[in-house]
Amino acid sequence: MSLRLGNLRITSPAFEPSGRIAKKYAGDGDNLSPPLEWRGAPNGTKQFALVCHDPDAPLPHGFTHWVVYGIPESTTKLAEAQKSDVFIPGMNDARKLGYTGPYPPKGHGVHHYYFWVYALGEELKLNQGLNRAQLLDTISSCILEQARLMGTYER
Repeated sequence: MSLRLGNLRITSPAFEPSGRIAKKYAGDGDNLSPPLEWRGAPNGTKQFALVCHDPDAPLPHGFTHWVVYGIPESTTKLAEAQKSDVFIPGMNDARKLGYTGPYPPKGHGVHHYYFWVYALGEELKLNQGLNRAQLLDTISSCILEQARLMGTYER
C-alpha cells in the first residue's frame, strides 16, 4: 500500500507497495536498510525525516525499526545500507541508532512495515538519538506533507 497525501510519494526499487520485503533487509538476513526514493515534495520543503514502523508487533505501540531526520531538502533517495552521512540517526525500539530490520516472532503471521517520509517546512537542528515519539512530537508543527510505503515480512 502506498499512501499519497498531496504530491509527495515514496517508493523502493527493492519491493513493490504491499510487497514482501527481501530477507537481506530483515533482522534474520543481512539487516541492510532498503533503498528508498521520494519525489513530489511540496514547495517550501527544507528537510525530510523518515520513520519505519511495524504496528503489528506484539507490543503496546508496535515496534519502530528506523528513525532518521535532518535529511537535506536536496536529497530524494537513500541507498541500500545508506550510511548516516546525509541524515541524523534516531533511536529505534531495539535501542540502537540506525536501522534494525524486520524480525517478527515466528508464527506471528505477516507484519506490515510502514516507511513514512515527512517533508518539513523548517530546517531543524536536532541531536541524534530521538525516538519515534520524540521526533513526531518535535516535527508535528512543521510537517508540510507526508507519504508512506508499506511492505510485508513474515518468519
